[in-house]
Amino acid sequence: MTNQHYPNLFEPLELGFTTLKNRIFMASMHVRFELLGKAADRAAAFYAERAKGGAALIVTGGYGPNPQGVIEDGADYLNSPDQVEEESKIPAAVHAEGGKIVLQILHAGRYAKVEKPVGASSIPSPINPREIHALTTEEVDQTIDDYVNCAALAQLAGYDGVEIMGSEGYLISTFCAASTNDRTDHWGGSFENRIRFPVEIVRRVRERVGKEFILLYRISALDLFEGGLTGTETEILAKEIEKAGANILTTGIGWHESRIPTIAHMVPRGGWRHAARRLKQAVNIPVAATNRINTPEVGEELLSGGDADIVALGRQMLADPYFANKAEVGNGAAINTCIGCNQACLDYIFADQASTCLVNPFAGRELDVAIAPAANPLKVAVVGAGPAGMSAALTAAECGHKVTLYEAGKNLGGQFNLAKRIPGKEDFEETIRYFSTRLCQEGVNIHLETPATVEELASAGFDHVIVATGVFPREIDIEGGEKANVITYIEALTDTKPVGERVAIIGSGGIGFDVAEYVTSPHKTLPIPIDEFLEHWGVDKEHVEAGGMGDAKRPETRRSVVMLQRSVSRPGKSLGLTTGWVVRAELKSRGVHHVTGASYRKIDETGLHINVGGEERLIEADTIIVCAGQESENGLYSELLERGITASVIGGAEKSAELNALRAIRQGTEVALKLSA
Repeated sequence: MTNQHYPNLFEPLELGFTTLKNRIFMASMHVRFELLGKAADRAAAFYAERAKGGAALIVTGGYGPNPQGVIEDGADYLNSPDQVEEESKIPAAVHAEGGKIVLQILHAGRYAKVEKPVGASSIPSPINPREIHALTTEEVDQTIDDYVNCAALAQLAGYDGVEIMGSEGYLISTFCAASTNDRTDHWGGSFENRIRFPVEIVRRVRERVGKEFILLYRISALDLFEGGLTGTETEILAKEIEKAGANILTTGIGWHESRIPTIAHMVPRGGWRHAARRLKQAVNIPVAATNRINTPEVGEELLSGGDADIVALGRQMLADPYFANKAEVGNGAAINTCIGCNQACLDYIFADQASTCLVNPFAGRELDVAIAPAANPLKVAVVGAGPAGMSAALTAAECGHKVTLYEAGKNLGGQFNLAKRIPGKEDFEETIRYFSTRLCQEGVNIHLETPATVEELASAGFDHVIVATGVFPREIDIEGGEKANVITYIEALTDTKPVGERVAIIGSGGIGFDVAEYVTSPHKTLPIPIDEFLEHWGVDKEHVEAGGMGDAKRPETRRSVVMLQRSVSRPGKSLGLTTGWVVRAELKSRGVHHVTGASYRKIDETGLHINVGGEERLIEADTIIVCAGQESENGLYSELLERGITASVIGGAEKSAELNALRAIRQGTEVALKLSA
């Protein structure tokens, strides 16, 4: 029966020997469970939850086909029958929930964080300084054997198939691109020779596992660097992979060394649809679109518009494992949407931590935390409806407590109401929508424009009060700080006070960078249209040029801006590991200047007077925007304790330094879970 809400998303996919119940896949993500205790059990619980949530097919994180191919020391690989018993826990758990799962085989190549990475050639990667050993002809043959062996072991372990990772700059990618393959044997030289490696892997894997085993190939639809493949070459590769025996092509976008954002929050939803569409038109097997697909509406549009046959969701499956189930019954408003922040997934990976999710603290922690009915339901008040307060109220209600949520402002969301105004961060509104929907569904009693007092809380007889009252902007102690040309970041972001053409920003933390982005943005339409984004970053939509690279066309910026800070440290050091470089690059292209080690002297009509290294300077400015930090709004918490009322304090109210939504949402969840302990 055709689904009335999203008919294309929920159309079964027939592969001949098996049928996938819908067109929603969970894409591969490196989650680092292997470096934690009970790795297989953790992975089994994690993937089983996504299968239970309705995904038709799950792709695991990458497994090396041999120890030399792992992403980092200690990472997963599968090359011995001795590993099969433990590995079988994962597909068994997924099958128990009615799902299907394939194991991704990923040889990291020159990206590997191991003592001696191997590659198609000895050409090093700009993001991995390690010396690269060029595989000999014999070693290439052995590596292919290792891929085949890994696939066979996955089949033995009970997996429904494998995905060969041929994208993003890993080993297979480097064989295909002339810029990273200077071999002189039959694995190098001509384009036909360079693609021989992936084609032979797919052909031999198919030969070994038989016809009734799902074989996906993740193809680099766009390399996004000047030495990459052209569109025509990519199409030829896709056709050869199809001939070799692949059932499905999943699309990868950009090598990891590319200097174009591919999945960060500033990338428009479905921004790479043209790359998937090009491949879909070239082959006769299903093609999966990936990257920045975070709502069922976007997925449905990609399928109905002929851009792809499948949507593969990665981080969105961290944010909400029940994405498919909720979409299927028309409950899309209750989907917890990935906001593309990368803070708890990719940034954690690069900081040697296991992945979780900013908007879903349960992700990756399925063995450690869970919603459980409270044995003794309490009457709970939550004061403040920012990220911390909303997460606390929702979790407490899900556990069965009777919850009342107080918010002094007109809207739920707290600081997210400011964040969503930053170009590229529009998806922060989705988090507010999610919590608003779920709080109502769980019966939370919400009072807006109601600043709760100690007297009111005491008289209402609450068993516990959670204080999540947030922060307020820190004032500056500078001569002239009271002048009309001095405004707060809140006034700037809400357009409640005018901002002139020459701007000085006091403070270079995360909020300072957000303000700089806001006041310099050249984009007239938000969210940024896909074509405008591609043009802005120099992506050749027609993919005529190697790597899909063209000339970046960036409009003039609105204002001249100088950012200042007292410290001499690198500006923006608190920005995300995987998104910070994009923000810095953007502001640099707009002519934003940074001044470090500044002492603030006075403010007058001419601008901001400072001293740097003993030299007096004037920063000419029409407007000075203060982003000098925040102070905790926690007076209520102290008053509650004085009255002997049981209370907790979370979020910015507990710690104001560098507003941290990740910490706030996690704190809110955890304090609510403790009420039932």
